[in-house]
Amino acid sequence: MKKDFDGWNQDKKQIQEREDILFYKQREVRWCRLGVNVGFEQDGTGTAYARPVLILKGFSKHACLVVPLTTSTKENPYHVSAGKIERKEAFAIISQIKCIDTRRLDQRLGWVEKPNFKKIQKAIKDML
Repeated sequence: MKKDFDGWNQDKKQIQEREDILFYKQREVRWCRLGVNVGFEQDGTGTAYARPVLILKGFSKHACLVVPLTTSTKENPYHVSAGKIERKEAFAIISQIKCIDTRRLDQRLGWVEKPNFKKIQKAIKDML
């Protein structure tokens, strides 16, 4: 499948111009405009190039560390259960953790429960 880098580039310019800063918290799940990325890097989907992400750590009001979420079930150590998000079973793709500018963040979808968050944190530490 051909990726639409040109379309994403236009959207990325608009994201860059955003002036509103969304306040976020660790363990939140939010829509995030991840965009169109190279090769096997996790892309956003749909016309907004977005996908849910779990906020792992905040660095400032402008940057945070996130892990993309998926509803795809895979039996491997890099897909860790995040529990149910909006009544769907979600999995953190820990091999795709990423620091993002918070202008990419959008509406809140919910929270990951503390026990699941701790499992995700441990899996990331074990991966490293």
